[in-house]
Amino acid sequence: MWSAFFASLVHAQTTAAALHQRATAAMCANCHGTDGRTVDGSAIPALVGMPKDYMLRQMQAFKDGSRPATVMHQIVKGLTDAQVQTIADYYAATKR
Repeated sequence: MWSAFFASLVHAQTTAAALHQRATAAMCANCHGTDGRTVDGSAIPALVGMPKDYMLRQMQAFKDGSRPATVMHQIVKGLTDAQVQTIADYYAATKR
């Protein structure tokens, strides 16, 4: 009985963490497409499957102004380091 209770508790925590991660990453959808998949030929890069380290470097470059952008530098300045990490983790783990 206890093992079923703890198993359901672990599942609920895992599901909550996955939902939080997906909701945080969803803020990118307006420009980068649903689930990070942009339209073919778009000037905006797809995020899905992008390597985590690369994404973290690019987000930091937008944040510190070393990478020019139209709006990304403004968007990423409003994100915490934890949110940036969550977004990078989510898209790196999502299959193309």
